[in-house]
Parts: sequence; C-alpha cells; structure tokens
Amino acid sequence: METSHDTFADKLLGFTLPSRNARARIVRLDRVLDEILSAHDYPPPITHLLSEALVLAALMGGLLKADSDDAQLTMQAQTRDGVVSLLVCDYRGGSLRGYVDFDADRLADLGANSELSALFGQGYLAITFETGGGRRYQGIVPLEGDSLSEACQMYFSQSEQVPTLIRAASRSNSSGRIAAGLLIQHLADGEVGRERLHVRMDHPDWEHVSIMTASVTHEELLDQNLSLEDVVWRLFHEEDGVRIQPGQSLARGCRCSPAHYTSVISRFPEDERDAMRGENGKIAVDCAFCARTFELAI
Repeated sequence: METSHDTFADKLLGFTLPSRNARARIVRLDRVLDEILSAHDYPPPITHLLSEALVLAALMGGLLKADSDDAQLTMQAQTRDGVVSLLVCDYRGGSLRGYVDFDADRLADLGANSELSALFGQGYLAITFETGGGRRYQGIVPLEGDSLSEACQMYFSQSEQVPTLIRAASRSNSSGRIAAGLLIQHLADGEVGRERLHVRMDHPDWEHVSIMTASVTHEELLDQNLSLEDVVWRLFHEEDGVRIQPGQSLARGCRCSPAHYTSVISRFPEDERDAMRGENGKIAVDCAFCARTFELAI
C-alpha cells in the first residue's frame, strides 16, 4: 500500500539511546513551513534562514516537558549592524511561529552571499526556555559559526555544558519548501563526587554517537519517502536499543487575536490609548508573525 508523504511530514519525534546516555529529537516540516513563510514575501536567503530557525525551534522546544501547557521555547537573533536586524521563533506544545526583519536593499547588495556573518554582522543569539509555572532560564551567545545550528550548539556547550550536535537541512521543490533536522545530546550524569559526565566532550559514548549522527545526509533528512523512524533506524540500528517516544504533530501557532490584543492594550492608561487611536477612533495593531492588522475599538 502506498503511503502519503503527508504521513512523514510536520512531525517531531523523540528518541533515546540508553546504552549511550543520549537523547535526541528529529523533525521534518512541510505544510507548516509554507504556511509560516507565506505571511511575508521573503527572498531566498531569508526563506532559507527562517526555515532553519523554525527547525531549530522545534528541536529545542521538543526538549520541554509535554505535560506543561505554558512551557515555551523562544529563540531570538538580533544585531544592530547586520542586514537582518531581528529573527524570532518560538515553539509551544507543537505550535510554531517565526518572523524575520531585514533591510531589503542591503540584502540585495550581498548578492549570493548569505553566510551568517554577512546577514547578522556582530549579533547575538538568545535562547529562552520557559518550563511552566513561571520558571524560565535564558542563555545568550555570540552569533558565530557558519549557521544558526552551530550557534545553537555553542549555546548548549557554553550555557548548559551539554554536548550537543545539530544537523539541519532545507530546500525548495515544486510544491513548496521542506526542512528537517536532528538534535542529539549526551545526558547528564551528575553523581556527587565525580566529574559530571556531560562536560566531557571526549567521552567515548559521545564520540561514537556524534560520529554516527554526523553521517546523516541532507537527502535522508528531507526524503519524504522515509519516515522519521526510518531515518533513526538507518543511523542507530546497531545500537543495543533505541527507545522511540510518541511523535508530536506540528502546526502554525500564531497566538494573535482581537481578544489577546484587547487584553494587552487595555492595561495602558486611557491617555496613552487615546494617543494610539486613528481617525476612525480605533487602535490598529499589526502582528509581525502573520502579517495581519487588528482594529480594536477600546
């Protein structure tokens, strides 16, 4: 029986390698990616950048506990002197959204050069985990390396001291754009009186896992004839055991609504709300994520 490509897309899968003390997330985005990208007429370099960022947001957000309704991952890349002034993505319970603000004229001057340093200049990457119940922690690292994936690896190494390897890929085809990625980490040991396992970048188990993970190709990650489980099996079928966790379906998740913005604007003093009103007496609020404008009569 033929299997639809839709079965293998817009999903996030978790798995662990118990004998290697490793945990991982793998994701593939298809229709969700096109829905998010369609809100703005992004040129190819920005489309590629945001595609990678959304994959990373899903992979890192997937590390949060699924039983917390308000758990959220936010990734923000920002600079004052770059072509891209702001990139922001977030993930909450299977919902993704993202947006890029950039200088179109300066981007055109770059030509085919879309390297990270050319786009951002001297920028930084902030990653914030909100784990529920008002608990949050954030790490900030320079935007260095050849890709956002490398910058995220640096975050885990510097801010959390967790050996992490990330692979991400994206491409356009006749039906739109597809992106995918794999994140794998060495789990913490944390036994009292011993060196913490997760700060040992040269641990034999981690060396083995990272070599196997690095062998995955862009073609395998993006192949819509392969399920995410198939990709994991190709990489790690010789391990003592691979524990697959239930997959999370993904959707575009912009949380804008008239009710939400009314709640926010109503907290401003009346004189400030008066200054916001247009000639029609309404307050116009733009959502950068989905390119919609809401007119509020408050």
